[in-house]
Amino acid sequence: MKQRSFLVRAIWFLFVGWWATPAVVNIAWLLNLTIIGIPLGIKLINLVPTVLTLKEPRSLVDPESAAGQRSLLVRGVYFVFVGWWLSWLWANVAAFFAVTIIGLPIALWMFNRLPVVTSLYRFDG
Repeated sequence: MKQRSFLVRAIWFLFVGWWATPAVVNIAWLLNLTIIGIPLGIKLINLVPTVLTLKEPRSLVDPESAAGQRSLLVRGVYFVFVGWWLSWLWANVAAFFAVTIIGLPIALWMFNRLPVVTSLYRFDG
């Protein structure tokens, strides 16, 4: 699988990504409030770059790049102590930046790094 074209991703962002991303982020944090919902909540957060601009994880584009992910145990401990609150703050700051034209590039960058901030999941390999 390869990345979609820049034009398709830009059109997606203009018509869907800008409003769907905050919805997915808020649903993910509601799920993260429950022990049962945490796995699905983290999965949704890991999909934020795809919802935002149809960006595919590098592991789908280049499967060999997925080999360098941190272990699930390390990612779980990080999420419990740091990821859950830092990613909430990170996403809200990104949403604030997204309101302005000048801040939009920073917001896109921040939303694309949300999986790393939340659970050390490297979306780009």
